[in-house]
Formats: sequence, structure tokens, C-alpha cells
Amino acid sequence: MNPEKDFSPLAPSVVRALNDKLYEKRKVAALEIEKLVREFVAQNNAVQIKHVIQILSQEFALSQHPHSRKGGLIGLAACSIALGKDSGLYLKELIEPVLTCFNDADSRLRYYACEALYNIVKVARGSVLPHFNVLFDGLSKLAADPDPNVKSGSELLDRLLKDIVTESNKFDLVGFIPLLRERIYSNNQYARQFIISWILVLESVPDINLLDYLPEILDGLFQILGDNSKEIRKMCEVALGEFLKEIKKNPSSVKFAEMANILVIHCQASDDLIQLTAMCWMREFIQLAGRVMLPYSSGILTAVLPCLSYDDRKKSIKEVANVCNQSLMKLVIPEDDETDESKQSLSLQTEPKEESLSQQEVTSSGCLEASSDSNLSSASVFNVSSTDRVPVTLNLDGIVQVLDCHLHDSATGMMTRIAVLKWLYHLYIKTPRKMFRHTDSLFPILLRTLSDESDEVILKDLEVLAEIASSPAGQTEDQGPCDGSDMRSSQSELHIPVKASQLSSSGTKGMECSPSTPTMNSYFYKFMINLLKRFSSERKLLETRGAFIIRQLCLLLNAENIFHSMADILLREEDLKFASTMVHTLNTILLTSSELFQLRNQLKDLKTPESRNLFCCLYRSWCHNPVTTVSLCFLTQNYKHAYDLIQKFGDLEVTVDFLTEVDKLVQLIECPIFTYLRLQLLDVKNNPYLIKALYGLLMLLPQSSAFQLLSHRLQCVPNPELLQTTDSTKTTLGFKKATATNIDYLELLQHFERVQNKHLEVRHQRAGRGEPPDRRVVL
Repeated sequence: MNPEKDFSPLAPSVVRALNDKLYEKRKVAALEIEKLVREFVAQNNAVQIKHVIQILSQEFALSQHPHSRKGGLIGLAACSIALGKDSGLYLKELIEPVLTCFNDADSRLRYYACEALYNIVKVARGSVLPHFNVLFDGLSKLAADPDPNVKSGSELLDRLLKDIVTESNKFDLVGFIPLLRERIYSNNQYARQFIISWILVLESVPDINLLDYLPEILDGLFQILGDNSKEIRKMCEVALGEFLKEIKKNPSSVKFAEMANILVIHCQASDDLIQLTAMCWMREFIQLAGRVMLPYSSGILTAVLPCLSYDDRKKSIKEVANVCNQSLMKLVIPEDDETDESKQSLSLQTEPKEESLSQQEVTSSGCLEASSDSNLSSASVFNVSSTDRVPVTLNLDGIVQVLDCHLHDSATGMMTRIAVLKWLYHLYIKTPRKMFRHTDSLFPILLRTLSDESDEVILKDLEVLAEIASSPAGQTEDQGPCDGSDMRSSQSELHIPVKASQLSSSGTKGMECSPSTPTMNSYFYKFMINLLKRFSSERKLLETRGAFIIRQLCLLLNAENIFHSMADILLREEDLKFASTMVHTLNTILLTSSELFQLRNQLKDLKTPESRNLFCCLYRSWCHNPVTTVSLCFLTQNYKHAYDLIQKFGDLEVTVDFLTEVDKLVQLIECPIFTYLRLQLLDVKNNPYLIKALYGLLMLLPQSSAFQLLSHRLQCVPNPELLQTTDSTKTTLGFKKATATNIDYLELLQHFERVQNKHLEVRHQRAGRGEPPDRRVVL
């Protein structure tokens, strides 16, 4: 510093003292400056005051010499003290040089800068608020200072500034938010702690509505929540908790839509605390904002669905995610299926009020009702005013894409797959017309899902497929069998029942119950064809789950339609071995499943044209398996024809598998299903062909347990001499029944012979190619 330079009105002794290395001398100089400035204040001499501040700033505080800088800082603080309430007029000139010293390499000098600024702010109080951003910026840097003394000094200044902001009503929040948004992404722990402490202070001030600007800082808050410091994480939790309380109190003023995607991102965080907190926020957003969240459904599902398969280590996240999933599903309503543009965009004004999920009950009609013991305050209900209508459109394409991806991903957990299928079922119920645009793309993966390891997944998958196959929305003008198959004559045409009562009551599942009647649409036949193709290509699926799948479908759809269509398809099956296996499976289900009690009763008497039509259709396909054909005749009480068939067995190639099936049929005759047949053995006169047919089976069997079982049963038949049959027996009841049904049994018998000849031919061809033949009986 040039000693000859004029520093007036500062005396030379004051200038020398300010440059001294001793703090005591600099302090004496500061007292002289304070006295001088007070005189200028008394004289109202603003020019000299500015001149003094300028000298202290330019020549001292910003000097290259460290002691001069220290002198300048204490001198500026002295000026502020002398100015008192008038210091507000010179704050820019007082603060800027002090803040520059915050960046000084000397920690002692940074400390003195904190001290000086503390004195300046303490005097100015509320007048410093217009300069808050620069003060905050400087303090945020000092919060991370490595020197403990500097950090301690900055904390004192920080507390003072917080007191000023708290007691003032002139804080410029709008001007501060951009700086807060920038600083909140700091990775330094102390800077983060500083930021969170300020957010907590601003939240506590009634006149400052930080909630309006939450979208600006929410992402940064969630990032701080993942800090390594437990203390900082706890502070951030508190801050987020306070915001959430405020959101629940004033949901109408919350910008839910602007924060939805932020929550979606953090709901997928690897950090458990971040993920759980974000998921809790998402739960509240869905329940408070309602349909405002629908446009973000695909993102929400991307985040929520994987959490449903978490194990007990993340039980809390899983439970909250489940609530989110259920709440979001309930937001989809039938109006979302409207094709008219004006109806697609639903107004929030007409939306029913949503309450917390725990306070909701589902009525039998599927609507939401608040429970009588609800303790949720009315303030927590989101209700948009009539002047603030927000059009909401369901992004169905995005949702289906997410669901489809989860089904295709082999790593998807079981509970997630179940949730995906529940979503698809729900969408087909609520928005069938729009969903059927996606059916062709979804159909293959839904069929593949039938091979899932979980029974529960398969059940849900079948519900979706059944809804696709029966929904009126899937009806097209060209309703016919797919894959180029021609429908057969009216004799094998699929029967569409008139009565909806044929749908099993077990298909009703509360809110998820389909309103569809058990009719067919364009996808029904396609489903049957592809299901049989899947069984054909994946024999293990047929063996392990085939009966289970078909039985469940008989509950979800009309059993008669299923059997009629499968029989019709199998009639044209080129793989005769598969056809025989499939027929055997269907026959076992028909004869043993409780779900098919009504269908068995319908076939037992053949009283209606529909039942006779069904019998003929089944018979033609059942011919792929001789023993099942006989069992079908037993079921329908066509005993003479059964006897005629058994007579033909002498011309068939008798294998071990064939005898095993005869054995199983004998066992089946002893079951409750054939109680009526066993009772008819008492009426020898009217059922001679039943007895002859059973004797025929007995003659086919080798000496085995089944032989003994059937032999003992026939020994119980009264008056065995009446088994003699002459032409006069054609007047018996059994024969009368056969002729009354108008069924061409001769033609059926000829059809049986043709089918069995094809099987024989194929077996010989396989043997010629060296393929393993069916097991033959070795005598």
C-alpha cells in the first residue's frame, strides 16, 4: 500500500493501525472509524460516508496484503455499527467486499469476514433481505469450510440470518428458489445439512408458502435422503414429512402432476429409505389427487409392480406398493372406454372424492364408499374447483406396454405376474373396446403364461383369456374359426346357450366379476385352437396342467362350448396320437369333474336336440380313443351302441395302453358318477345290452384285479338266464330310446371304424420309420 496516498477523511494513524498485524491496533482503528462515521451521520453527509466505505473496501478489504484485508473487514463492520438503521442504504457497498473475502485462502481471514458480516447483518436486520441470495450463496460455501473456527463463525451468522427471515414478512421466495434449486444438488455433506436446515426454517414460517415450489426442489430432497450421514438423512426425512403433512392439509393447492414423474424415478431407487419414502408419497398422491395421476400410470406401474415380489426384507416397501397398485387400479372407470374425444378427456369436477385406502370399502357393485368409522378429515380430500377443470386421459397404450414387458420378462416375480394379470383383467372389464386393440399382441404371451410354475398365475391368466373369449367387445362381423378352418355342418356347429345361468357362480369375484354373459366372440374359437396347439407342442403342460386348465375354463366359460369346440377342432387334428391323448384327457374331465355335473346330466338323457348335437360332435372326436368312446356311450346310456363298439374291439390292435384304459374304465364304473348305470343292472329285461357290453369288457380283460372287480359286479345281476336276447327284445326301453333320439348309430359306427383304421395306419408308418411303437401285449 502506498504510504503517500491520500486516505482522507481517514487519519494517517488510523490507516497505519488498519494495516497493523496486531488485532488490538486494528480494533482501536475501527473505534476511530466508528466515531468518524457517526459524525458524518449526524451531519447527514452521505458523500463522505460512501467515500469512507469505498476506501475501506477498495484499499483495504480487497487489498493484496492480508493484514490490510483484515483491517478493511473490521473497518467495514465499524461503519455498519455507526450507521445503525441507516446501514440499509449502504448494504451493497458493505456486503460485497466482505463476501469476496469468504473465498480467501487464509482461514483466519475467512473467519474475520464471518465476524464482520455478522456485525453488518445484526445491525441491518430486515434490510439485508434484498441481498439474501448473495448472503445465502456465501454461507452455503462456508458451511463446507474445512476450518472449524470458520465453520463455527458461519453457523452463528447462519442462525442470525434465519432469525431475521423468520420474523420478517418481506422474504423474496420467488427470487430465492432458483438458487435453492441449484444448491440442493450439492454432494458435500455440510452443504446438504445447511440446505436442509434452511428448508426446515422456511417451512415453519406461516407467511412463506414453500409448498408452491416443491416441484423445484423435490428431486434434490430425495437425493439428499440417500446421504451417508444418518443425521442428514434424518433431517431430510423430517423435511419431507413436513411437506407431506402440508400436502394432506391443502391438497387443492398442490401441483401433483409436476411431481409425479419425480416420484416414479425415486420409487425405483436402490436405496431402501428413498424407495420407501417415495412409495409412501406416491400412495398419498394417488389417493389425494385421484385421476390427476392417470396420465402417469405407465410410469407408476413400472416403479410399483416389481416391488410386489419383494421378500420380507423389504416388506414395508412391498405393502405400500400394493396399496399404490390397488388405488391406481380403482381410478380406471368405464368412461375411459369412450371413443368420442370429448368423453375421453374426463373432467376432474365430476370425479368422486377419494379418501385414504384404509378408509374405503368396496360395495357389491364395485363402487367405493367411505366406511362409517372413517376418521379422515374432510380437508384431506382433493376437490378441484369448478374453474379449474383438468382434462385427464388414460394412456392405455403405455399401460399395456408396461404390463406386456413384465409378462415377457422371465425374471418377473410371481406376485408381480399376478398383479399384471389382474391389471389386464381389470382393463378388459373397464375398457374392453380399447383393450381389444391390443389383444392380438397380448394373446401369444397370455398363452405362454399358461406354462407358468404357479397355479395362482395360471388361474389369473385363464381369467384374462376367458374374458377375452367371452367379452361382447371382442365380437366381430366375421365370427368364425381362425387359422382358415372351415366350420362343419350344422351337426357340429358350436352351440351358443341362451341362458346366462349356465355360467358358474364361482366365476364371480367381487369387483372383478365380468358382466359378460357366457357367449362366444371372435376370439373364443381362436383361443380353443391355440390352447390345443399349446398342449400339442408342450406335452408336459398337458400332462401336468391340462386337466386343471380345462376345468377352470369350464368354470369361467360355458363348458358345453368348450367341449363342443375342442371336439370339432380335434376332428381335424393330423397328429392322431395327440388327438387320442387329448380325447382321453377331455373324457376324464367330463366323467370325473364336479364342475361338469350339469353337462353330464345334459348328456345322460339326450332329451334335447342340443344335447344330441353335442353327443354326435363329441362322439366323432372321441373315436380317436376306443375306450373313451365306449365310456361316452355309457354316460349317454347308449348301451346297444356300446355293445356294438366292443364287438369291433376284436378287430383292433390290442396294446398294453389299450388294456390299461379298459382297466381304468372298470374302476370308473364303480365310482359314484355311474351309480345310475349300476342300478340299471337290476332291470335286466330293459337293459340287456348294458349287461352284454359289460361282459364284453370282462372278456377283453386278462385275469387281473379289474377283471375280478367287474366279474363280482356282474355276479350281482339278478336272474342271469334273462340275459338271453331274441329279436323280441327290440321292443325294450333301451332300444326305444335309441330310435327315439334320431341318431344314425350305423353312420357313427362306420366313422369309428374309419378313424381307428387311420390310427392303425399311422402306427404302422411309425414302426416303419423305426419310431418306438405302442406297447403290445406279449402272450
